[in-house]
This record gives sequence, structure tokens and C-alpha cells, in this order.
Amino acid sequence: MMIQTADSERLEQLMRAAREACRNAYAPYSNYPVGAAALFASGKIYAGCNVENASFGLTICAERNAIFQGAACGERRLLAVAIAVPASNHASPCGACRQVMREFAADCRIILLNDSDPPLESSLRDLLPDSFGPEFLQGK
Repeated sequence: MMIQTADSERLEQLMRAAREACRNAYAPYSNYPVGAAALFASGKIYAGCNVENASFGLTICAERNAIFQGAACGERRLLAVAIAVPASNHASPCGACRQVMREFAADCRIILLNDSDPPLESSLRDLLPDSFGPEFLQGK
């Protein structure tokens, strides 16, 4: 899948930002830190980490944290998301995060990172086929 998003240097910065955010994760209950970084059409990158809470329902995923950081700064068009974990697996975004990504992109690049393997790449359209998006509510 080829989504034209940015040059390779910008994607390297995106992946680096996700890994750095992972180091700041607050995950005392799951012990599963996650970092994410979101690249928007403006060229800006916003990072986030998972932040757990003793009231589990108040926990926020890294991907939503990063996207909401961008939205709070006026970003509206998502191009790519990198997700990093310090584990031997690749963490795919949960359903809630996929739906939040869909709010800001009909499709975008998803890059999964871990500590031992090459990055895996997918697309939002592959991870969330036949999705429901904002255009359904606008009568288009």
C-alpha cells in the first residue's frame, strides 16, 4: 500500500518520536508501555503515550493521545501514525484508536515498531475496512 505522506526523513522522525514517547508511558497496571506519533498534513508531528488510571476506563491509549494533541493544535488531516512498544511483538491499534484515526483520515499509513524487528507497515483502510466516517453524517 502506498500512501504518499512524507519523505523518508520525515517518517524516520515520526518513528523516533513514537519510540521516545514510549519511554514516557505511564503504565503501572498493565506494564505495557506504548508510544505513538501522528503526522499531519501540516508536516507537524505530535506524540503521545498510554496513560493508565486506577479507574481503568479513564485510561488513554498512546495513539489517541497523539492524535488529540494534534487536534488540540488545530490539525485535521492525519497522514501517518507510528506505534512503538518495547516488546518482541508489534502492537496493532485497538478498535477505539482505529475509529479516532478514521475521524481524521479516510486512509493513512500505520507503522508498527518494536525493539527487535523491522517496522511493519499497514494502512487504516486495511485495519478498518468498510469504516464509518464523518462524511456519513454530512449527507455526502
